Amino acid sequence: MKSFNVPIIYRSQLIAAIKQKRKEEDKLKKDFSPTLLDFGAVKFYLARHFGFCYGVENAIEISFRAIEENFGKRIFLLSEMIHNPQVNADLLARGVQFLQDTSGKELIAIESLSKDDVVIIPAFGTTLEMEERLRKMQIEPHRYNSTCPFVERVWNKSEQIGERGYTIVIHGKPNHEETRATFSHSQSHTPSIVVKDMEETIELSTFILEEKSQQEFEKRFAKQCSPNFNFKKDLQKIGVVNQTTMLATDTQAIADFLKNVMIKKFSLNAETIQNYFADTRDTLCYATNDNQTAVRGMLQQNADLAIVVGGYNSSNTSHLVELCEEKLPTFYISSEEEIVSKNEIHHFDFHRHKNEITFDFIPQKNPVTILLSSGASCPDATVESVILRLVSFFKNAKTMDELRKSF
Repeated sequence: MKSFNVPIIYRSQLIAAIKQKRKEEDKLKKDFSPTLLDFGAVKFYLARHFGFCYGVENAIEISFRAIEENFGKRIFLLSEMIHNPQVNADLLARGVQFLQDTSGKELIAIESLSKDDVVIIPAFGTTLEMEERLRKMQIEPHRYNSTCPFVERVWNKSEQIGERGYTIVIHGKPNHEETRATFSHSQSHTPSIVVKDMEETIELSTFILEEKSQQEFEKRFAKQCSPNFNFKKDLQKIGVVNQTTMLATDTQAIADFLKNVMIKKFSLNAETIQNYFADTRDTLCYATNDNQTAVRGMLQQNADLAIVVGGYNSSNTSHLVELCEEKLPTFYISSEEEIVSKNEIHHFDFHRHKNEITFDFIPQKNPVTILLSSGASCPDATVESVILRLVSFFKNAKTMDELRKSF
């Protein structure tokens, strides 16, 4: 796999050594057990896969290259490059300006740009409508296009099955940048609709089975489907794709459920189901899948708590938190700065979208065991800083230099 020129400020010698050792020992990526970092008084189980993925490193390299190649010019990002506060802050500090927030609201008027300005497409991609808008202003949107290749793969699959007459069902968060981009590309080829979870999927099934009216459909899904969507006509053949950062198991469950709905409606068998339900399993992002599977492997260990590091608006990170919460106390933090002391941690409750403070989060025992992972847009350097911060609370703990020697 291609390696990228990612700034050294995001790297960690320790994490790099750990990842390289695990890669050499497990070249086929079949071992999802965590890595033990034993500092004596405190132990960490580090997820097998975590941190920057291919798409994120690609986006960072393109963004920093755009800055280097366009000294003196105004440089804009359509929205946040990735959902990580440190990376976005670094880009802002280098003079990059964001045109929109994550919901698509304009922060800077697009009309104020000129043909001499540089615009970077973020890792999530953008809509066809935005690309056309920029071209009309004589700005080439694909000059610095950092759209994740795995997001583009979803678009390509949507186009392929759309051309064969299938309607696209997108499992994603309707307001997320990636979902908006995927919906734009998909609906340009075929009728498309977004469902955010199984609850909405079950609602959609009542229309597939024609148990409700078109008026009821429009009342429920009008803001999540392509124009002139007619469920009696457009839900005869379907295929499911996803926002690549969703829980892979949720996407699969939604696909399996809808497949069974189609079997029920048309009395299908294994040979005829493909005429009504497209196989789209290859649209699941490898990194999202690996990171989630690695967290499940990490959760096989007995531990006192889990910490997940990443941006608070990061979809893929929130799903790692969700998995950990099923088993033990879990703290979602953006950096080591959220760990105020051994007795106080500031963390994010993504269910209620609010910051929380927890006291005495580290149990009074020896040793303390902590599970640790991070989202796909979180730098390894941040993960190392979290480890260092936690280790500093324990007297007589091994030093980082002592630990590095074992990797």
